[in-house]
Formats: sequence, C-alpha cells, structure tokens
Amino acid sequence: QVQLVESGGGLVQPGRSLRLSCVASGNFFNINDMGWHRQAPGNEREMVATITSGGDSNYADSVKGRFTISRDDDANTTYLQMNNLKPEDSAVYYCYAAIVLVRRGLGHEYDYWGQGTQVTVSS
Repeated sequence: QVQLVESGGGLVQPGRSLRLSCVASGNFFNINDMGWHRQAPGNEREMVATITSGGDSNYADSVKGRFTISRDDDANTTYLQMNNLKPEDSAVYYCYAAIVLVRRGLGHEYDYWGQGTQVTVSS
C-alpha cells in the first residue's frame, strides 16, 4: 500500500540544475528519515543526501555545496535540488523513506524505495 514515486530526472548539460521530487503515498503513520541514493553503471550504490524528520541533513562529500535536500511533510515529499551538475553526477537516483506503520498497536519502521529516476549530465 506504500509507494514512493520519483520525478524530475532527465538529460541536462554540465553546469545546469535539476530538481528531483519523491512523493510517498499510502496508509502510514509517519515518515522518519528520507533520502536519496544513486548508482551509476559499474559503481556501487552510494548515499547522496539524507534528511531526518527534524530537518537535519547529511551529504556525500562529492555533492556538498552543490546539492540541497529538503522535505515537505504536509505533502509527504522530499526534494533534491542539484546545482552545478557534473558528468560524474550521472546515475539512477533512488528515493528512500523510513516509514512507520502501526502493527499490533506499535509503530514499526520499514524502509521503502522508489523505482529510480535517470539523471544524465552530458554535453
């Protein structure tokens, strides 16, 4: 019943900007941490940015100063603003959310992942 859907990926030239969105839908109690990971062909999946329910964020060194993660809890959405994009940023970007579901009267946290959205930075 829980689904994460990413949008905003595409082809962009180096130095330009792109904003990714991820919307969570379904019947759940709360969303804790949210974030973005990416995976390029031949590479391991790496953490790009995370944000807690309290708004604390963390970034990979390679994107610090260029990317900004945010969230809108009213819309169950997280965003990744990507500025000054570089070819090495090209990857499939996956959204995740730690979602709290109520089971037997208690809240339990489960990790959900989106389907991924392709970002290609090229001239």
